[in-house]
Amino acid sequence: MSLMKKFGILVMILALSAMVFTACGNGGEEETDGAAPLKVAMECGYAPYNWTQPTDENGAVPISGGSDYAYGYDVMMAQYIAKELGRDLEIVKLDWDSLVPAVQSGQVDCVIAGQSITAERMEMVDFSEPYYYASIVTLAKKDGKYANAASVADLEGATCTSQLNTVWYDVCLPQIPKAKILPAQESAPAMLVSLNSGTCDLVVTDMPTAMAACVAYPDFVLLDFSNTEGAFEVSDEEINIGISMKKGNTELKDAINAALAKLTVEDYEKMMQDAIAVQPLSE
Repeated sequence: MSLMKKFGILVMILALSAMVFTACGNGGEEETDGAAPLKVAMECGYAPYNWTQPTDENGAVPISGGSDYAYGYDVMMAQYIAKELGRDLEIVKLDWDSLVPAVQSGQVDCVIAGQSITAERMEMVDFSEPYYYASIVTLAKKDGKYANAASVADLEGATCTSQLNTVWYDVCLPQIPKAKILPAQESAPAMLVSLNSGTCDLVVTDMPTAMAACVAYPDFVLLDFSNTEGAFEVSDEEINIGISMKKGNTELKDAINAALAKLTVEDYEKMMQDAIAVQPLSE
């Protein structure tokens, strides 16, 4: 064989080797990268659903772009869903009013933040099946005028408030006879501070938030009128808590619903009790 033929064969071998090496290298990168992280938005300030803490204690998740961590019922649920979907989890901290726009714009994949599945929200985003059912309750001071109220009617004349853009504020407070309704609070913690400081007589919220609040504020009393004739009038859609995502994202919706279908009501309740037990100020 001539020298030129040997040289040509050598060049071909080297070229083929380079192609194989490149192909193997690309394949390895794809396997390493995996699926994109599941970006989940929440307030990180709405215990026991979600809150911010300085360490990863109890399995808390880093908050994207910061040094703090997020934990709570919503984080537990996000961890479970991300695992079921085979994706890493990224928690994005946003104000309450920024949650729906973040889903609509594609900034995040979904919102897990104690959102009621209301008709108004369903016009803007799609929702999963409920991942919690939260009855509506009232918080008052133990030494206050309304501590022994047994119905919405018994709250007559109360100075009250609740969180902005919630069923509690928009639907429930107007049902209190002759109520003096103060401006809505931007967050659940702000709502509770308003009650604790004496700015208002009572606030309306959901059961998990109220249970957590009573641990943090021992002077609060929880008033539950649900399943009585004196209860707040709300529809199931207004107290079913769901996971929101961009309209038309049926692939993600179906995947999340499939994950939720594996859980029972008992699983939800245990997860919520676990969150309440380790919430900030719980000890």
